[in-house]
Amino acid sequence: MAYRVHQLNKKTGVTYVYEAVSTWDKTLKQARNKQICVGKIDPVTGEFVPSKRLDPAQSALRDPAVTASAQVMGPTFVLDAIALRTGVSALMKSVFPQSHQELMAMAFYLTSQGGALSLCASWAKGHMPDLAASLGSQRMSDLLASIGTDRKQAFFAKWMKMRLENDYLCYDITSVSSYSELNEYIKYGYNRDEEKLPQLNLAMLFGQKSGLPGYYHRIPGNINDVSTLHNLLETFRMLEIGQLHYVMDKGFYSKKNVDDLVGYRDHFTISVPINNRWLQRAIDDIHQTIHGPEGYRRLDDEILYVHSRFYPWGEARRRCYLHLYYNATKRAREIDTFNESLFRYREELESGKPIAAHRKAYEDFFTVKTTPKRGTIVSFNTEAINRHISRYAGFQALLSSDIKDPVEALRVYRNKDSVEKCFDDLKNTLDMKRLRMHSSATVDGRLFIQFIALILISALRKQMRDSGLIEQYTVRELLREMETLTKITYSGKYGHILTELTKPQRQILTALNIPVLDPASL
Repeated sequence: MAYRVHQLNKKTGVTYVYEAVSTWDKTLKQARNKQICVGKIDPVTGEFVPSKRLDPAQSALRDPAVTASAQVMGPTFVLDAIALRTGVSALMKSVFPQSHQELMAMAFYLTSQGGALSLCASWAKGHMPDLAASLGSQRMSDLLASIGTDRKQAFFAKWMKMRLENDYLCYDITSVSSYSELNEYIKYGYNRDEEKLPQLNLAMLFGQKSGLPGYYHRIPGNINDVSTLHNLLETFRMLEIGQLHYVMDKGFYSKKNVDDLVGYRDHFTISVPINNRWLQRAIDDIHQTIHGPEGYRRLDDEILYVHSRFYPWGEARRRCYLHLYYNATKRAREIDTFNESLFRYREELESGKPIAAHRKAYEDFFTVKTTPKRGTIVSFNTEAINRHISRYAGFQALLSSDIKDPVEALRVYRNKDSVEKCFDDLKNTLDMKRLRMHSSATVDGRLFIQFIALILISALRKQMRDSGLIEQYTVRELLREMETLTKITYSGKYGHILTELTKPQRQILTALNIPVLDPASL
């Protein structure tokens, strides 16, 4: 038990303050007191003056007049370093000079905590930097609404030029459900989460090499995938973005889209649906020869038979390569999937609600007759179905303007799944499976902050993967481990200190190559 003792030195007239600790001496079996001089009393003011032998933290703790406040700075410490390395912090400051601190605080909150933005102010109150006073509900709505299209596009133009040159950009679309009825982008359409809610669609580019999201734009919820590419290419032309390489699945294939890509001189690797006549003719040409030893390839544990050919595209005969792949193992599964699709298409025809995207399948594989007595009768075109299965099941095709090697093209194409992880982060980790905001301007601002948070979480995950930390922590677990690193600020002249780093925290900072901050620089 510790208590204080005041002792007056009669010679000097100074009253010294001692901290006395009472302990039990087991040998003597009696209490013993140990006194340490911790300071003196100012004879004029009567205030406690700590001893010069004490460091500032000890002095502050022993001064009864001193108050202290604590703020968690561990997560911010890590995210600041990530934002600096990626260039995000400098870019945000240049594009949003008046509000970049508040916008980055919102992004830090979403990255480390997640949840509704309405809770950001209470989070900011206990975390560095303390911007709680600037992040009230109305203030955040005003900030989100003020981001604006011009400044967003300025950010994207600089960001893509800075981070995504010479990368493979995976392009895909996801749907985000909403309860709002006041946003013109919220429409009923194909909901990828199979929810019976209106939605907006979110298109995104994700860099395979950089591991970073590069661009997003929102699309009305009733627009299909294939029709979105032209506007994306036109936007990048106006932003003066250089030549890019897009990686896309067959949902984006159309002759017009390839014409646009070739016309803009962009590179691409795109999956081509097997039901295209020109592709079927190409498969017919090599159907008997692709299974030979010249076509044999191994990709990881998978055996493939491949055939590649130079394929000039369009009237200008732009250079492209057509890569054909046959996988005997996947053939049976593709036959089952094909037959399941045929039953679904028949139901659509019988219900009188055909889907435009399935029109070619209706024409190729069904016979539709309408009689006065029996109405509409839909039957399978068995001959066409059997011919398709026998000739084309097990085949896959990629068209690339840049990648000549078929195995490399397939590897790049399969790595497009990285954008799926990006969507998962966006919806689940960053709490955007539902949009509860109503106005278009506020939703646009929220999407932009989500995008900044997505950059941070993607960059941190990549560094964790490179350092091996990903085997011990998820991104959220790592940031939670840093939560106990706290800055304690004392009133008066005592300044501030950092709490002691734990062993896991030191290991994290070392693995991420983040130097421990000097408290004096805070």
